[in-house]
Amino acid sequence: MVEMGVNQAFGANLRRLVGIGMKNPVMAMLVGMGVTGMLQSSTATSMITASFARQGLVQTAPALAVMLGADVGSSLVVQVLSFDLFWLSPLLIAVGVVGFKMGRAAMRQHLSRILIGLGLILLSLNQLVSITEPLRTVPEMSSLFAALSGEPVILLLLTALLTWLAHSSLAVVLLIASLAGSGLIGIETGFAMVLGANVGGVLPQITATLGSSNEVKRIPLGNMIFKIIGVVVAFPLIGILAEWMASFGGETGRQIANFHMVFNLGLVMVFLFLTRPIASMLSGWLPTEQRGENGSAPRYLDQSAIESPTLALAHAERETLRMADVVEKMVRNSISVFRYNDERLLSEIEGMDDTVDSLHQAIKFYITDISREPMNDKDSHRATEIVSFTINLEHIGDIIDNNLMELARKKLRNKLQFSEEGFLEIRELHRQLLENLKLANGVFISGEVEMARRLLTEKANFRSLEQAAAENHLARLRVNRIESIDTSSIHMDILNEFKRINSHITSVAYPILEKAGELFSSRLKPAG
Repeated sequence: MVEMGVNQAFGANLRRLVGIGMKNPVMAMLVGMGVTGMLQSSTATSMITASFARQGLVQTAPALAVMLGADVGSSLVVQVLSFDLFWLSPLLIAVGVVGFKMGRAAMRQHLSRILIGLGLILLSLNQLVSITEPLRTVPEMSSLFAALSGEPVILLLLTALLTWLAHSSLAVVLLIASLAGSGLIGIETGFAMVLGANVGGVLPQITATLGSSNEVKRIPLGNMIFKIIGVVVAFPLIGILAEWMASFGGETGRQIANFHMVFNLGLVMVFLFLTRPIASMLSGWLPTEQRGENGSAPRYLDQSAIESPTLALAHAERETLRMADVVEKMVRNSISVFRYNDERLLSEIEGMDDTVDSLHQAIKFYITDISREPMNDKDSHRATEIVSFTINLEHIGDIIDNNLMELARKKLRNKLQFSEEGFLEIRELHRQLLENLKLANGVFISGEVEMARRLLTEKANFRSLEQAAAENHLARLRVNRIESIDTSSIHMDILNEFKRINSHITSVAYPILEKAGELFSSRLKPAG
């Protein structure tokens, strides 16, 4: 709940902060520490950083520095939560619930969700301590931990597995601290488990990026290398480290939290200024993949932003505009196919439709994933607009591919030529079609009512141009123009397909005008 609340309230600003902090290793480390402190999840910070790497906005070296800071941030959260703050729990939950119920304002609900989540964390930690207290008197439990204490390597691996299953090193380290505080495990056993939790905490980051590009995979892999080297060095020294940590005083549970922080601070001190050579090594292992310029795979649908609907919708808008660019190119090039009988261009347009279909599917599923998260009315309405616009763009692509290009093949096959006047009219309609598509893109982005009204005005103008072109063509048929007679069916079908495309283009205006109360409920005259 805390992570979701922070993401929805401050997600865009957090991502901007990560982007700004990539200038040098120290700044990147501090940004990673701060963002993780707010999100209470180094995995979430890893996914934000991975999204920048996926889009080519960050190099591997600064991303590794962010992850070093993220692990320190997670250990600082452990420090705070390991204090006895149970008395705050009912207050935070009460304030959060009241704030959530009192108003529908999005920011208030996000902040209230954060407070409720923090209250529940403190409550659960108190319950955890209460539950583990009686376990000290159970002989079987003491025997189990005593046996495991004699097998620290197995204990380390089991803790790593538990952390992976829990997807939270924070939760597992706090559990270890409570077990140590209850006397169920010794300090050295607890330190071995903390090392396992650190290794297991990176596993969710690795599994979450398995299907990503090599640039993305380098980040969790580099973080895992840091952890493994740290564990290999610290594990044989656990006895010495336990004596050293004990010299600072504090109860056993506090020493567990301190060791977790010291371990991650040690990784920062050793590796922070080695991120560049390690990044070069990782680049050799996982080289940059060559990408096609006109690939049909989505570029901006960032999965790590799903939990922040407003931010995720911005990514969906960006991908939709990319889809609109492909459709615009299809529309623009279609006239050249008719003019020059260009078979190569015809094949390219058919390939572009495959890209449009692929992007439509990706955006649709991405919006579906977003809709599973809590959304306010504004975001829900925007999600519907995006889906509607992509559907219309996909229909335009199909019309061009299945209908217009089939007409072009027919013209090419039969070696037909339009009359000069007729093709000028087709080109004028095509020019207006392109203008309307550009205007529709502006309406989609801005949502401005005046721009939407202008688009519907252009729809009426287009209809008048189309009707005039049809009448002029019929007039040429009446005077037996040979070119007009030969191309009559193709000519009239092109006009009809242009009209259909224009209807899909202008449909983006209706939801905006309807919301603004600018439309009649029906165009029909009253009965009688």
